[in-house]
Amino acid sequence: MLADIDSDELTDWLAYEQVTGPLGPTRADVLHGIRAAVTANSVAGKGRKATPRDFIPTWDQSPPSAEDMFETVRTVTALLGGTDHTAGGHDADAQ
Repeated sequence: MLADIDSDELTDWLAYEQVTGPLGPTRADVLHGIRAAVTANSVAGKGRKATPRDFIPTWDQSPPSAEDMFETVRTVTALLGGTDHTAGGHDADAQ
């Protein structure tokens, strides 16, 4: 899409979104969050009321670092009974 529009048009769309709210899938998430919160609150007892944010998933998280991914692989390997032969690995240290 960005290859087909110039910066002026992109600026116009960004301004439009600021006035009307999010466009695309984000808008659908917000609308479904509102509906889910209304439904949950209609059957909830006294206490904390649900908000739309309670039902909106977080899609765009920053990617994990290489070290975080490596630790996840180590954890899964250990849980599955695998052996870690990397430098600094727990099984490599024991040998």
